[in-house]
Amino acid sequence: MNIIKVKSVIDPSKIYEYVDDGNPKVGGVKDVYFSPDKKYAVAFFRDFIDFNHKESIKKIVTLYHNNIKNGNSSEYFLDEIYRWPYDAVEKNGKWGVIVPFYNGKFFFKKGYTANETIKNGEKVGKWFTTPSFRNKQYPLSLDRSELGDWLSYFQIAINISRGVKKMHQMGLAHSDLSYNNVLVDPVTKSACIIDIDGLVVPGLIPAKVIGTADFIAPEVLKTKHLNIGDPNRILPNQKTDLHALPVLIYMYLLRRHPFRGGKIWDLDAEKDEILAMGEKAVFIEHPENPINRVKTDHLKKWNIFWGDPKKSPFTITGPYLTELFKKAFIDGLHNPILRPIANEWETALLKTVDLIQPCSNPDCDEKWYVFDNTSAPKCPFCGTPHKGSLPVIDLYYKFKDNVWKPENHRLMVYHNQYLFKWHASRKVIRNESLTPEDKKPVGYFTFYQNKWMLVNQGMPSMKDLSENKVIPVNSMVEIRDGKKIMLSDEEGGRLMYITLTHN
Repeated sequence: MNIIKVKSVIDPSKIYEYVDDGNPKVGGVKDVYFSPDKKYAVAFFRDFIDFNHKESIKKIVTLYHNNIKNGNSSEYFLDEIYRWPYDAVEKNGKWGVIVPFYNGKFFFKKGYTANETIKNGEKVGKWFTTPSFRNKQYPLSLDRSELGDWLSYFQIAINISRGVKKMHQMGLAHSDLSYNNVLVDPVTKSACIIDIDGLVVPGLIPAKVIGTADFIAPEVLKTKHLNIGDPNRILPNQKTDLHALPVLIYMYLLRRHPFRGGKIWDLDAEKDEILAMGEKAVFIEHPENPINRVKTDHLKKWNIFWGDPKKSPFTITGPYLTELFKKAFIDGLHNPILRPIANEWETALLKTVDLIQPCSNPDCDEKWYVFDNTSAPKCPFCGTPHKGSLPVIDLYYKFKDNVWKPENHRLMVYHNQYLFKWHASRKVIRNESLTPEDKKPVGYFTFYQNKWMLVNQGMPSMKDLSENKVIPVNSMVEIRDGKKIMLSDEEGGRLMYITLTHN
């Protein structure tokens, strides 16, 4: 085993080691080696890089790394959401970065159902956006135990949105956000953004790549023929990240691409690709423009359910995400300024999770679905109808004494569902900065003796306003149609208005 030592270019007193067996892991622009203890990787650029690129890397591994390390939720971002490089090295004139090794959960433990070709391989996001790999009849289906359920991908999308939000707050852009640069683990609902050393650092260096096919923004493709120094040339930036992010979310939830429909723009394949993803791009589910609808007779048999938007329309993601997909893929598709920002996606995803119901079919692959606001909801994946009554809770917040305002936030109830502080008060924001105390449930719903009940576990001012009764901690109240229950009487505290449907 040949162990090589290299010095940090930031602090020459720091020495790093890596194993050189002559067979590095080859990436797009870097060769990757691993430390003997597999705690970090040393990724060398194959080509020599210029002064500005070096300065960009220095800022990424020092200034921006320290901003995250010394900021709020540093453990969440550095241990979970990013593999952020924390030092730079040089060997024979070529630069490299020191990157923490991937968490073990981001490697396949089993692989395919038919064989173990990808066992121990990285869980690159692309595996989980391809419908054929989910099909039980497909010869190389992924093992079901590593696929997770539909709810898993909402949390994955939340984590990615938070990662993009944090980068943008620091003035950075990823420049190549795609399923190739995101690792996911549906079992633990985790996501990790990689290839951080390619970030666009303001004022130093433009993007070094235009992105990955499927995720490149239309304006980038439309101007790619121009010289890189042309002021009309559009290179990856924060606005192009805001195109790639919803494409990722759409693909994780619906397992198809939002712009790969049936329209052919040019018989030349390369020109057709540039037009279809660039200046001629049209959302395949555009409500008013059917020109790019999917031609189902062109779909492979493995992809029929997810590939056909009529079987799984984007509206099954619920009202909040439906609205944002329209803004991103219709309004903002060719007008970057109209694209929703990462924080909007995070908020919509979190509100959608509150609309999710468990499917009553134990054999349903997806296990969960979003309530469709009908009196007879059913799972869109297996067709199983909801059984029994269904409490629908609309949340209001206390604006001032005796004045409650609606929040456009709804909570769908299911048996043994928890209620949290962020439900009881709008002053508790459900984000990555929640404390362990904030994450503790303050109540739960249960179906008990043919009645829906809410158990108060930690809301001292909870009150049944319909009957003017205090509901002490460690007691419960029946959830009935038309009932109003105050969860907190503080400013910003919330009130629940209950509608009981599907009796």
